[in-house]
Amino acid sequence: MTLTNNDFILKTAIKKSITRLLPFLALMYILAFLDRANIGFAHHAFLIDTGLSNAAYAFGAGIFFIGYAIFEVPSNIFMYKFGARVWLARIMITWGVVSALMMFAKTTTIFYILRFLLGACEAGFMPGVMYYLMLWFPIDIRAKVAGYFWFGPPLAFVLGGPLSGLLLSFDGFAGLHGWQMMFLVTGVLTILVGIWAWLYLVDKPEDERCKWLSKEEKNALISKMSQEEQEKASHGPKGILQALLDPKVIYLCIIAFTIQVGSYGVTFFLPSQIAGLVGDGNVGLFVGFLSAIPWFCALLAAFFIPHLSTVLKERRIISVLTLGTAALGVALSGTLAQYSALLAFISLCIGCAGLLAVQPIFWTFPTGYLSGAAAASGIALINSLANLGGFVAPNIRVLAESWFNSPLAGLYLLGIIAFIGAIMILPMYALKISKR
Repeated sequence: MTLTNNDFILKTAIKKSITRLLPFLALMYILAFLDRANIGFAHHAFLIDTGLSNAAYAFGAGIFFIGYAIFEVPSNIFMYKFGARVWLARIMITWGVVSALMMFAKTTTIFYILRFLLGACEAGFMPGVMYYLMLWFPIDIRAKVAGYFWFGPPLAFVLGGPLSGLLLSFDGFAGLHGWQMMFLVTGVLTILVGIWAWLYLVDKPEDERCKWLSKEEKNALISKMSQEEQEKASHGPKGILQALLDPKVIYLCIIAFTIQVGSYGVTFFLPSQIAGLVGDGNVGLFVGFLSAIPWFCALLAAFFIPHLSTVLKERRIISVLTLGTAALGVALSGTLAQYSALLAFISLCIGCAGLLAVQPIFWTFPTGYLSGAAAASGIALINSLANLGGFVAPNIRVLAESWFNSPLAGLYLLGIIAFIGAIMILPMYALKISKR
């Protein structure tokens, strides 16, 4: 198929925008996910130093998502009003401050308060970026583009895992515990990148700050994105309230919830689970490096699987297979540990890879269905209810393990929930949420 001159200009504009925006957005997500995963790296040492119980740890790890869920929709509406540049910078700076203050979380009460505030400050970040990508990139390539953004979580472990393990090893330096040093350093890094975001980001292609596109490239990209918005507006909810009450949006919320239950149920306990496979359960530099491997696999999956969905122009079946395989990997990682630590580790890698790689594909469904203010509120609602999975996951995992007196029970439950999500993606065409 021969490209017209306008098609070539549009393709060039998209390539330039990917190069300009995606590496920085991925950096922001690295810090966001590292901030969430740090509590997993600190798990063992944190409990020893503070005397918190496993149940208190699980509740504190999860209460982050209560604050996140409460403030998610308002945050995204404010971003719609003030623009992504200002609002994403505000989000990063405030969560960086609270993350650094986690070094003072020496009692159960302070731990709960700071974790709740951390979620409240970070609320709106991920759906804000999804809405931001919707303003810059057409639906046909959005899964591939979002896949670049989703490099953030695996890179947070590939690069941040060893860093967190190293910082934990500095126990006693400057009179601080290793986990205090870890929270302080990553919090300060987040504040600095938040300031950079305010200076670097551009809200939309038509803004004067967009200097990397020529006038022709801007016009081609603006025309394409306007056309898509008009098409979505003709069949989707028209405003903020309609989006929040739309049955299809609620359906997408449930699917996203199942994905996040699986993802966070693994993430919060990943370093400890790997430490149990290789030794006495202590998390240090060696386990930090090992913990990076599943996320290196996820990094590869986040590139190849969304790219495959773009090439084949098929998002539904690929997302079903990806999430279903991930569910199986998570469930089997516990069973295989009884026979082979290596096979259990490989299964865990498959679970991590699939749970991450399905997400950029999944988010093409709501961003392809919603437009305008409805997109800002609807995407935020989906993500806020989905992130309640981050509260539910560690608690139901601990509860299942306690109820059945077996560490396998929690992994089986996480796998079952993720598999339910895979089945729910199947009727996307019949529900007219997606055409592919």
